[in-house]
Amino acid sequence: MSMQFEPGGPVPEGFIPLSIPEIRGNEWAYIKECLDSGWVSSAGSFVDRFERQVAEYLGVKHAVATVNGTAALHIGLLVAGVQPDDEVLVSTLTFISPVNAIRYAGAWPVLVDAEPKYWQLDAQKLSDWLADECEFVQGQLRNRSTGRRVKAIVPVHILGHPVDLDSLVELARKYNLVIVEDATEALGAEYRQRKVGAPADISCLSFNGNKIITTGGGGMLLTSDDKWAGKARYLTTQAKDDPIEYVHREVGFNYRLTNIQAAMGCAQMEQLDNYVAAKRRIASTYSSALADVSGVTPMPTADWARQTFWMYTVLISESDFGMERRSLLKHLAERQIQSRPLWQPMHRSHAHAQAQATDCSVAEQIWSQALSLPCSVGLSESEQTRVIEAIRSCNASC
Repeated sequence: MSMQFEPGGPVPEGFIPLSIPEIRGNEWAYIKECLDSGWVSSAGSFVDRFERQVAEYLGVKHAVATVNGTAALHIGLLVAGVQPDDEVLVSTLTFISPVNAIRYAGAWPVLVDAEPKYWQLDAQKLSDWLADECEFVQGQLRNRSTGRRVKAIVPVHILGHPVDLDSLVELARKYNLVIVEDATEALGAEYRQRKVGAPADISCLSFNGNKIITTGGGGMLLTSDDKWAGKARYLTTQAKDDPIEYVHREVGFNYRLTNIQAAMGCAQMEQLDNYVAAKRRIASTYSSALADVSGVTPMPTADWARQTFWMYTVLISESDFGMERRSLLKHLAERQIQSRPLWQPMHRSHAHAQAQATDCSVAEQIWSQALSLPCSVGLSESEQTRVIEAIRSCNASC
């Protein structure tokens, strides 16, 4: 009988969780400073410091901290000019957050398939959709079938591997679209020797508990556009127009990060490069140890990318491995090892049943076979050996 692990609680002895936070630096000291000073809410020196750290790390002019990554995406879409009833192109193979954020803005997602090599948004299918389904009407790109304006692209760098962003930038410039990246899972990754999250237009991050670094919750909007940054800061602080009087000319949002969370973020940023190195080391060990196991294919890496392996993920071929991925998940759980399937593609989501989509057959195939393995920054050598042996023994007995 497998033991259940509740996220946020203590890890049971002998249990190997999928991905949990690593707390090894100045978190306690910085948070204590907040408590001692009384600066615990959405103002304080750590918020500004955290924003500067992330902006400097990625080489962008502005960072605006938010209460979570979804809030950053929502605000990013608004400052980019997305309006109610617009359409936004987005990956179908993603966690639901960016697609929800499009709906928060009153816009409609158009779901684009993944490409088969690296599992990221397929720029060719996106290009075909734009050419075949859209036309310029009085200088605005319109979807022929709905009549709606097409305004933006939201690429999601899933699992720590970058999207081929140059192809998307070329399309965005051709069709006058704005790019709002969800770079969360690829913080610390590189695309053509530049850091992922250094946005073409706007990029967004999440610092949820299982991310590369965490503030418990929290997010960040990044841009080098002064006007967009100012608008984002304005909207996330309730759109307050006067520093003393409570005057508001627009509907704003209570989206600012707390000083306590930012303090934790500052400590985590100090460890980011070490954490990414640990993720890459774990991935290398898995890939080497599982290379001769038939039916197990790790997520590949493009020669133009250095990925973070945020979530080390493999494809399980039932015909070659002898077991499909949900059966393997159960097999690992019985051995106190947590794993998880990939997110249901958004074109299958009842929540977004009204969304238009390209052919999404590649995303379907990846989703049906993908399984993420334990890859916490603090995963020990002996724990990883247990995972590998559990997979190998299952393969040998099937």
